[in-house]
Amino acid sequence: MVQLLYGLNFTIAKAVMNDNYVKPFGFVLLRVACAALIFWVISIFLPKEKIDNKDYLKFFVAALFGVVINMLFFLKGLEYTSPIHAASITTIIPIIILLLSAIILIEQVTTLKIVGVALGLIGALILTVYGKSAREGDNVPLGNLLIFLNTISYSVYVILIKKLTAKYHPFTFIKWLFLFGLIILIPFGYSDVKAIEWQSFTPYTTFSVLFVIIGATFGTYLFNPLALRKLKASTVGIFIYLQPVIAGLFALAMGADFLNAVKIGAMLLIFVGVYLVTIKPKQAH
Repeated sequence: MVQLLYGLNFTIAKAVMNDNYVKPFGFVLLRVACAALIFWVISIFLPKEKIDNKDYLKFFVAALFGVVINMLFFLKGLEYTSPIHAASITTIIPIIILLLSAIILIEQVTTLKIVGVALGLIGALILTVYGKSAREGDNVPLGNLLIFLNTISYSVYVILIKKLTAKYHPFTFIKWLFLFGLIILIPFGYSDVKAIEWQSFTPYTTFSVLFVIIGATFGTYLFNPLALRKLKASTVGIFIYLQPVIAGLFALAMGADFLNAVKIGAMLLIFVGVYLVTIKPKQAH
């Protein structure tokens, strides 16, 4: 469900922004404000959890990387690049998490993983430099760079929340994450939200905005921690490879993107790279 919602989000969110109904920063503020409201209302009916005072700063920093930088760079990047590019670059997240784990958490890095990282990054660079978009006004290199920075920010967030998610219930964690994210985002998106001409919305635009808020924000942030409680993190991570498949098929069906040899070759390099990174080394007997 998470990957299906994210996969459809690439094309749906891009259409809303490119048709100038909502600007990227305004869209981020809108989705975070509405999702925060839903999470806090639902939390009224759930058991209360006490937060350690020292953890509020951790929530704030996690919100900075996981909500603010992550979403601002994602939607701004998506405005300039194509859905297939964005979805393909997003699959580099496991590679970045591996690198950060090696640096921050001092986890072991094998030769196979290093080769995987190299292939994945080469694939992303090919997409950025040589990839083309179906839309005239797009700026693919800038858009892809912003999506790449978005994946780094999200990966930092995953490392930061490792201990917080083990300590607190997903709802407690997410409601504070979105509240801090909302406070930081107000100066960035306020003028864009104020400029929205709600009366100009078509029924499809209204559906699209609601989909991004309820499906691709509230739904994904709720389902992901629930999935993590039932499955290993590595298993959940593998599902990210469905994103470019779903995003690509939907974008092609909607006429929002096209495939060519460069995109296919770059995507294959990224997939092989991520596969090598996720192979677990055999234990010595």
